[in-house]
Amino acid sequence: MGRVTVRRPVLTLSATGARRRSDTLAGEEPLELRVNGTSLAVTMRTPGHDVEFAHGFLLGEGVIGAATEVHSARFCDSAGEDGRRTYNVLDVALAAGVPPPEPGVARSVYTTSSCGLCGKASLDAVRLQTRFPPAADPVTVTPAVLSTLPDTLRAAQKVFAATGGLHAAGLFTADGELLVAREDVGRHNAVDKVLGRALLERRVPASGCLLMVSGRASFELVQKAVLAGVPVLAAVSAPSSLAVELAADAGVTLVGFLRGESMNVYTGQHRIDRAGPDAQSS
Repeated sequence: MGRVTVRRPVLTLSATGARRRSDTLAGEEPLELRVNGTSLAVTMRTPGHDVEFAHGFLLGEGVIGAATEVHSARFCDSAGEDGRRTYNVLDVALAAGVPPPEPGVARSVYTTSSCGLCGKASLDAVRLQTRFPPAADPVTVTPAVLSTLPDTLRAAQKVFAATGGLHAAGLFTADGELLVAREDVGRHNAVDKVLGRALLERRVPASGCLLMVSGRASFELVQKAVLAGVPVLAAVSAPSSLAVELAADAGVTLVGFLRGESMNVYTGQHRIDRAGPDAQSS
């Protein structure tokens, strides 16, 4: 298996002088995802939880909606320059009767770990229809619970603590309990790994759950939440205009700039429970 972290020599310069030391970097390696033997996408990712990533990616692209729709996932023979197996090619076999991905799902070019919609063979595949519409989800969450999510997620970021170079995503209950957290050099990959794990644990649709991401909320991250039936998406940074539009259309509560007790609620304000002795005036 590829390395999650790598040690490299570095020259550190500061006001007090210069010193040479060893630094810990986040691992980044390519992963080719094949479906029924046909290449679907190549992305850069942090090695680890690759089967979860594959399930989450296919869920987020509307290919599957349940773990039972995948027959198997196995690493193919692939070797690096040193002749050792790289575990960088994963082939997913869909269950009998599950249609293969539409042509628009395939990534027409190599994509980076930060790449979202870039490289889509067809932009017609962007607005996908979900099997699990989150609009009717009655879950509510308090600002107090929301305010705890960033710190809880950061505490679960073991590799980030060593490298400072990874994004993270976490799936929470409405009471703030962390169900699963994953790290990756790509923020989309981190979400795919989280939702893939949820799918494998039969938690999709993710009714009553909150998805927390360590960066900004893009259109594609909202789309992934919608296809998994997640009713609340929170981010520590800003959402894009298209992300807000999609969240409003799909009935997702979208929270941005979640930092301590401060946050912006862009859509789905009805799910924010501000009642109680600590409620603030509007």
